[in-house]
Amino acid sequence: MATPKKIIIFFLKLGIGIVSFWIIYSRLIQIPHLKEQVILIFQSPAMYLVMTGALLLMPVNWGIESFKWKLITSNTQKISFKTALKSIFSGICVGNIAPGRAMEFLAKIYFFTPENRPDATVLHFVNGMFQMLITVTVGLIAVSFKLQRTETESNFIYYIIIGGILLVIFFCWAILNVSVIQQKLKHFRWFKVKETSKLDFSKSLILRLVSLSLIRYLVFTSQFFLIFNSLSPQINVLETVASIAAYFMLTSLVPMVSFIEPAIRAAIALFVFHSGESTVLIVLSSTFVWIINVVIPSIIGYIIILKEKIDFRSARAR
Repeated sequence: MATPKKIIIFFLKLGIGIVSFWIIYSRLIQIPHLKEQVILIFQSPAMYLVMTGALLLMPVNWGIESFKWKLITSNTQKISFKTALKSIFSGICVGNIAPGRAMEFLAKIYFFTPENRPDATVLHFVNGMFQMLITVTVGLIAVSFKLQRTETESNFIYYIIIGGILLVIFFCWAILNVSVIQQKLKHFRWFKVKETSKLDFSKSLILRLVSLSLIRYLVFTSQFFLIFNSLSPQINVLETVASIAAYFMLTSLVPMVSFIEPAIRAAIALFVFHSGESTVLIVLSSTFVWIINVVIPSIIGYIIILKEKIDFRSARAR
């Protein structure tokens, strides 16, 4: 006989799935003529090979992120790579629920013991800073390159560069001063940090995390270039790579509201690529990469969530 606790867990998991995949569906239907475009694109046999290559890079992408998560949390609580992978995929699924993936950490920290969850929460955001550090830094180089090539006088671009540099400085400070951030959070009643806990990164760990973030960046930008170049073969590869880097930087920095995300991405694409035709292709490329790197992992994450057993007495995953 189902107990009230089991019924609550069932409806909680069902709710996560319904909300998460309804948001994914609402994003897809906003893309104009998506079905017709997909049918047209896949009339070319070569496209199947390209999509297979991009799809095979998905486990590499999230495998690197899982290894980073295992490394960055090792001093707080040692977890296996399998557990880290489950944590990441579950986070991707739950992250769909709120704008800016604000709820992602709730699923990720579930795989840690209750006393370690506050530290794991801090580490989740710091881990994101490592990836953002690479994305923004490469994006700034790309924007500077495009600025030099176009010789534009737009003040807005200069504001982007200045803002990006300030963000890079902040990310570097935060990474080197994690324990300071941790101690400041002790002033919040809801954030119960262990008195004996102190988060610090060694130089070797920082180097490894930065290196892995760079490799992961190369993986998902390669996915994007692979798909975009197959849709519209590029003559000026360097210009295209710079545009993609600038695109990833801006889409990472601009807050995404779930229901109008496709429109925001299209506007950024128009700004970066300066071409109506390319905008359609870049939005379509972005959609394919999003399906591969978010939608498919969300399905995997939801399966993991359904299989997890929650004991409210210990509040930890088994």
